[in-house]
Amino acid sequence: MWHTVKTLKAHNGYVYALIAKAARYSVSAALRRQSAALVYESHGDPMQVLKLQKQKLPALGDSEVLIKMLAAPINPSDINMVQGTYAILPELPAVGGNEGVGQVLEVGGHVTSLRPGDWVIPRDAELGTWRKELVLKEHALLQVPSDIPLACAATLSVNPCTAIRMLSDFENLQPGNSMIQNAANSGVGQAVIQIAAARGIKTINVVRNRPNFQTLTEYLQSLGADYVITEESLRKPEMKDIFKAYKTNDCKVNRRAYENMRATIKKDIREAKRQLERNRADKAK
Repeated sequence: MWHTVKTLKAHNGYVYALIAKAARYSVSAALRRQSAALVYESHGDPMQVLKLQKQKLPALGDSEVLIKMLAAPINPSDINMVQGTYAILPELPAVGGNEGVGQVLEVGGHVTSLRPGDWVIPRDAELGTWRKELVLKEHALLQVPSDIPLACAATLSVNPCTAIRMLSDFENLQPGNSMIQNAANSGVGQAVIQIAAARGIKTINVVRNRPNFQTLTEYLQSLGADYVITEESLRKPEMKDIFKAYKTNDCKVNRRAYENMRATIKKDIREAKRQLERNRADKAK
């Protein structure tokens, strides 16, 4: 085939281009026949309803991108979706997973922002990342650097974004201000620590007591935590010295921020539902 193509190129560049394109698409079509995916057709216990299935991949459209998933985490919200208890639920049957990073294998003829080899993450939820390969619209994807750790790329769109909004949406925190958070060793908590440190915001981080508390403390401090305490320590009288040292008059923890957060979350859920409807409309086209 390659010899034939080279011969045609010498005589007719246009014919060569057509044959090369046909060969590329024939190989691509063979690769896209089906992909493994974790699918659920009803809600319930993930161990019972999730099934590994082979799914036929659609032909690549002009504005679409073929992606190979590199990594996809399991978040509590993913489990809640499978259980049917989350505020936003996809139509069934659905592929599990809302977050992850993939590598572009092929792009449609009208795609301009992506090329093969790029790393991408989904722009919205409900796209189903627990699968080997998938085809998505160009506008449903965001390109990310390919030189960051794979685990970081795969977890960019949920916890870090939540952390940024926690630090930005409810109070105008300035360098030198202090904030306190619980569940500081969670994915969101660790992102809060790093972003706050980069912004010059001091953090008091509350975690549950555990045998390896000192190891956890050292780890969170390596991320930028100023202070790490246990929930039990909050009840001790000496804690007032910590709050004095960190100028608790600057700590942005108040009822107004809490009410603002609730209102923002409700607004975001409404917008997410509208976005899901738009995504479904796109799929139906």
